[in-house]
Amino acid sequence: MKKLKIIFSCVFIYLGSCLISYSQPRSEIKLSFDHFYNHAELTQALQALAKAYPEFMTLKSIGKSYMGKEIWGVILNNSKTGPAEHKPGYYIDGNIHGNEIQGTEVALYAIWWLLSNYGRNELATRLLDERVFYLVPTVNPDSRDVYINQVSDPDSPRSGLKPYDDDRDGLADEDGPEDLDGDGSITMMRKKVPLGTGTHRLHPDDPRILIRIKPGEKGDYLLLGEEGIDNDGDGLINEDGPGGYDLNRNFGFNWQPEYVQRGAGDYPFCFPETAALRDFILAHPNIAGAQSFHNYGGMILRGPGARNMGEYLPADRQVYDYVGKNGEKILPGYRYIVVYKDMYTVYGGTIDFIYNVLGAFTFSNELDQDPLEAQRTRQPREEESPDIRAMLGQIGRLEEMEYHDLVLLGEHFSPWKAYRHPLFGEIEIGGVKKFGRRVPPTFRLAETCHRNAAFCFYHADQLPRLEIARTEIKKISGHLYQLDLSVANSRVTPSISAVAIQNKLHRPDEVRLEGKKVKIVAAGYLVDEFRQLTRPIKVRQNRLLIENGVPGFGRVNLRLLIEAEGQADLIYDSLKGGLKRKTLSFD
Repeated sequence: MKKLKIIFSCVFIYLGSCLISYSQPRSEIKLSFDHFYNHAELTQALQALAKAYPEFMTLKSIGKSYMGKEIWGVILNNSKTGPAEHKPGYYIDGNIHGNEIQGTEVALYAIWWLLSNYGRNELATRLLDERVFYLVPTVNPDSRDVYINQVSDPDSPRSGLKPYDDDRDGLADEDGPEDLDGDGSITMMRKKVPLGTGTHRLHPDDPRILIRIKPGEKGDYLLLGEEGIDNDGDGLINEDGPGGYDLNRNFGFNWQPEYVQRGAGDYPFCFPETAALRDFILAHPNIAGAQSFHNYGGMILRGPGARNMGEYLPADRQVYDYVGKNGEKILPGYRYIVVYKDMYTVYGGTIDFIYNVLGAFTFSNELDQDPLEAQRTRQPREEESPDIRAMLGQIGRLEEMEYHDLVLLGEHFSPWKAYRHPLFGEIEIGGVKKFGRRVPPTFRLAETCHRNAAFCFYHADQLPRLEIARTEIKKISGHLYQLDLSVANSRVTPSISAVAIQNKLHRPDEVRLEGKKVKIVAAGYLVDEFRQLTRPIKVRQNRLLIENGVPGFGRVNLRLLIEAEGQADLIYDSLKGGLKRKTLSFD
């Protein structure tokens, strides 16, 4: 059978183009990225990939959600090039917030792209050979299925679905929104009132839009909030819907209780979803880089999540800046920013947990920009007056309606219609449907997946790439030898992060010699080869610890005094940088 070979050039992966040579038949697993996968479809897709690529992919349940759905963990590793624990690990999760669904598709795309392009694409092949990937495509399958399959609004359900007493009346989840007009989405309610008694007025150019009145103006509309009724008779509407907590405030680093940060839960990891994620992450201490997907706003976020933590150490900031600023080239319009400085305060989030507990460089991408905001030139927010912001807001609302009419073709906007409400009387119900904000229209979903997966691949490729670059053996006398060796790192990420060094988060790197007749007599850092200056390192049981690891784009030079006969294996063993081995001969 003739081998078919097709060469595609100039295909965007990251920071330009790369040449893709297809020399193997395409995978039979065909996935589409023009729709959102509910949990059953996601399970089917993951199982199909695991079956098609058993040499690379392991699929396992890492726990169950509150409602009993499997939380799937995926491990991608080429065992022919070494066990997973001997390679730098890269972690991805998505959909920890139930309404922020497209992170699941990005994670699924990343799995599919790596597997289907192994042996065809140089980057995919190198990543699967040299790294191990750990992925949790959806952390919150319960709310994901509600958002996709059931009635919801663009912003909820955000939490998990364990009942939660939001209004502290002794009942849980007793008063959530209802789809009163039966259009399949929770939209808004508004009411026409006598002029001068309202808080809003109609936009003069589009009556579908309400404008909040300014001082001195008279309004004739009230905006009543989301569709719903007072189910528990307490005079409030929709004050206690499903869930009500925030899984991304429940992680065990810099966690703060409910009275400081609403939605944090009773204690860290008190929910089954976050406990499952914790156990999966901590079971793989070789994770050196990580990505958690949220939406929306077009952001590449790094920590700290809160001011009380202080700034990250300068050496680690350099790594973050290198990857983040190049990420802005992969994701046009996305901004590389800091959580607490440029967005808002987050206590007990995944970013700070993974970075400060594992010492792994962790980003969180807020997926997808507002399609109109992305193309509009704006002044920095601090330079805008309140009047200018209000004016831009009105213009933006008009542009949004044009976008719904001309691009989304009216599919994701429910026209206002009359309804008789048991409390408010004659009202109107309408507005943006659940897929009309926060998530991309399905015709743009594939680009969201590819570009954000490309950013992950770039970050994963910038994890430590170690090499035993030099070994020079000099015989001194008898079986006594001097060994000069260099371990080089061709990537920006060090084998041990600064925060891990400072707080002793994990074991140091290690050099050891293994053989029947080999012994390290003494060792040191070769600090000046020309002057033959060394700084001693303590030798323990034929091994020495490299406390600070190998720096990014740098190397460690060592000199060892060895008693040896025959052959011995030189091993550089780094938790985050992998295990490298070289056989040496001593005559």
